Amino acid sequence: MQAHFASTAELTRIPEVVVVIDVMRAFTVAAWAFAQGAERIVLAETLEQARTLKGRHPDWVALKDGPPAPGFDTVNSPGKLRSLELSGRTLVQKTSNGTAGAQAARHASLLMCASFTVAAATARLLRDRNATDVTFVITGEDGQADEDLACAQYIAELTRDPNADPAPYLHRAAASAAAADLAGGLRLGYQGIHAEDVALCLEANRFSFAMTATLDGPLMTLRSSPIPTR
Repeated sequence: MQAHFASTAELTRIPEVVVVIDVMRAFTVAAWAFAQGAERIVLAETLEQARTLKGRHPDWVALKDGPPAPGFDTVNSPGKLRSLELSGRTLVQKTSNGTAGAQAARHASLLMCASFTVAAATARLLRDRNATDVTFVITGEDGQADEDLACAQYIAELTRDPNADPAPYLHRAAASAAAADLAGGLRLGYQGIHAEDVALCLEANRFSFAMTATLDGPLMTLRSSPIPTR
């Protein structure tokens, strides 16, 4: 498989197969939402769209980056989300990096969203689809986020070697600016951060599903794709 790594801004031409990476924290949160029973996640284009969808569908669960805000049920934190009962629920998610990256690649033939938690399942789906050319979108820090790049490189390596060791990649993510920012925010008592967020973002292959995004009319919808082991 030929792997390419690009920032969201560099997606001037939409490749056939795209994997959008946001380790800290959008697509770790999404993975936990599916693990908690969520049926689907609508990836909103703007905060206003997220609020509007929540207003139209009061039973949907809306979440965003940063501190709690009117019109949203929770925040973009895996530590906070994993305590919620989400069976059969629809979520609306808007974040600064992850959902924006997915929207930029919305017309890819195969669009996946990933973090370390679903890395092996993502690689397995790429192999099952016989993907020979894959673009990984590094959403953080204008394409420079090392936690996202490390995750993308780990997934690419898993497509070649399903037994690839995650440890070197997780070490890079743990030493990233994003991890330091979350730890610093926690020390300062910022709302919207949970004490276990960084640790949860650094769990490799916790879940046995990949996450694929498709367009449902005007809305981009993320769903889990169980990957059987064999």
